[in-house]
Amino acid sequence: MKKIMVKAVFIGSLMLASSAMALLLQPGRHQVENKEGISLESFVPKNFSGWRIDETIIPILPPPELAEKVSRIYDETLARTYIGPNGERIMLAIAYGGDQTGRLRVHRPESCYASQGFLVKKVKEEEIAVANAKLNVKRLNAQAGSRQEPITYWIRVGSETVTGLLGQRLVQLKSGLTGEVPDGLIFRVSSIGGDTGKAYALHDRFIKNLLEVLTVEQRAQLIGITNDLPRS
Repeated sequence: MKKIMVKAVFIGSLMLASSAMALLLQPGRHQVENKEGISLESFVPKNFSGWRIDETIIPILPPPELAEKVSRIYDETLARTYIGPNGERIMLAIAYGGDQTGRLRVHRPESCYASQGFLVKKVKEEEIAVANAKLNVKRLNAQAGSRQEPITYWIRVGSETVTGLLGQRLVQLKSGLTGEVPDGLIFRVSSIGGDTGKAYALHDRFIKNLLEVLTVEQRAQLIGITNDLPRS
């Protein structure tokens, strides 16, 4: 019990310290404004490996107050529903922010889904092999009434991929110490159904198919720089 408390205090102190340092080491506003976007719409293909956008799904626009909040946090967002070769459907959501120094940070699905009335359960964290790289992802299961939505996601901050808040804080701290302005991106896929094992296998296949058709540079925009990525 004592070891658990010490660990909790250590992690809590580390998070507080990294938050404070991130605020102290924030770059000037002009540095953030000069950062280029990544053009999600153009480099995420609409058709690949048997997947295509499901044109029968009409996106529902968020209320004005939510849309305004999202526009303050993110520079670019992309939301699509894809249909696969066998009629399976995947919902893809990507949000990019050019400033991850602490003032603006990508929001994790746990809080986003909970704010919409879902009961969100963390299932596990896993390392999956995709496009000659190893990628750490987090698995969730969101439920509202009879609707179950298994979710797989990761967050890229700077050149690193993280799954939790502590990882975000540490990358922000490292970037602050070097004077860099880390950008950030959250990549989320989900599907509808109660069989989470089947859903996560489908998610992995979709992610693998997508990353394999992208260039090395485009993959790095989504999953960061890894030593396992093939060099062009």
